[in-house]
Amino acid sequence: MIPLRLSEIAAAVGGVVHGEDVLVTGHAYVDSRLPVPGGLFVAIVGERTDGHEYADGAHAVLGSRPTGAPTVVVTDPVVALGTLARHVLDRLGATVLAMTGSQGKTGTKDYLAAVLGALTPGDTVVATAANNNNELGVPLTVLRAGTDTTHLVVEMGARGVGHIDYLCSIAPPGIAAVLNVGTAHVGEFGGRDQIARAKGEIVESLPAGGAAVLNADDPLVAAMAPRTGARVITFGEAGDVTWHSVRLDALGRPAFVLEHDGASSEVQLLQSGAHQVQNAAAAAAMAIAAGFSLPEVASALAGAASASRWRMELAERADGLVVINDTYNANPDSMRAALEALRSIGTSGSRRTLAVLGEMKELGSEHDAGHRAVGAEAARMAVDVLVVVGEAARGIAEGAGSGVGEVIVTAGREEAAAWVRQNAGPEDVVLVKASRGVALEWVVDQLLEETTP
Repeated sequence: MIPLRLSEIAAAVGGVVHGEDVLVTGHAYVDSRLPVPGGLFVAIVGERTDGHEYADGAHAVLGSRPTGAPTVVVTDPVVALGTLARHVLDRLGATVLAMTGSQGKTGTKDYLAAVLGALTPGDTVVATAANNNNELGVPLTVLRAGTDTTHLVVEMGARGVGHIDYLCSIAPPGIAAVLNVGTAHVGEFGGRDQIARAKGEIVESLPAGGAAVLNADDPLVAAMAPRTGARVITFGEAGDVTWHSVRLDALGRPAFVLEHDGASSEVQLLQSGAHQVQNAAAAAAMAIAAGFSLPEVASALAGAASASRWRMELAERADGLVVINDTYNANPDSMRAALEALRSIGTSGSRRTLAVLGEMKELGSEHDAGHRAVGAEAARMAVDVLVVVGEAARGIAEGAGSGVGEVIVTAGREEAAAWVRQNAGPEDVVLVKASRGVALEWVVDQLLEETTP
């Protein structure tokens, strides 16, 4: 964050300083267990904890009441955090490239940040970390920017209509992308049409001189073009930025030809999964909208390493067992993409395929149908072994029926990990995936522990 005294912060957010008028030089943060030297601790009152009780020892605080540390007191610290972020962004003038979608946000964000970082040497690109894509995460991302920041790559998530509109008031994008309208959080929205209504708010926020990047292959996204006065660039098999000749190597990493405006360039990605092609194309479209050429974007994509954990991470145990860690989150569409990657690696490497799948949360009334659909996909892709984690995910087993070679329903992750450790070997590849709340990264850790002879 740019250096600001508490009095300057108070003036920007309409607060009052209690205590010393210290200079804040570090980032804003909300987790007292991870303090930032010289930073601003934002004290949030939640359902279970009150951040003010953990403010002692902080350099400075933004809260709703005085603390033992120098504090800017406001009515609502969350609202004030957003106001502060907008104040700082207006002073910096960095270009905001924002994206939303039911899936693929993190992969696209990582590709775009890597491309911009490679193509703007000497400048700083700040991108969303982890899942910081809500009313707290977006301003925290903005406040990581400094005077040398030229581009901000921002994920925007939503739980309902109006959420993205609010996030865009904090970080107004110059370039905005809608990646897809899927089934993630459909239970909270009440249907895909409502999801599309909410996601489209991001292109409505664009200035006339901005650019909307839309998925041409998703009818609900393509239909958003009239909702913006900005220029529109599309990506997809039917898009302005498109691809062909996709090939996967033995670890499922795609190579393909990327095309735009009559030009074409070869791209070889470092991440596994055919679905990464669409993520890379979306990032390419955003970079092209920002003024970069197709050849330089394609070259940068080839060197783009993932910046986010637990997203199609490949690991190989000493004995040869390959594990795909995609435990960060899950919905029916991302499950399907991960299963396709599992099948590709299994086929190319002549490996037995095992899918360890847990519950997909936030599906609402689609919970049972969504899980059965994933099981049917596992059967369609001829997964050799399906290990279902927990009773809440039983629908996956029901959907697979007799189409999978072997189906094991376990009580929880401990039983699932024990079964796979006892039954998987060096000639196998294991996919582990579920929603974040299931915490199946623990299963991955268990599988990658060295086996005893």
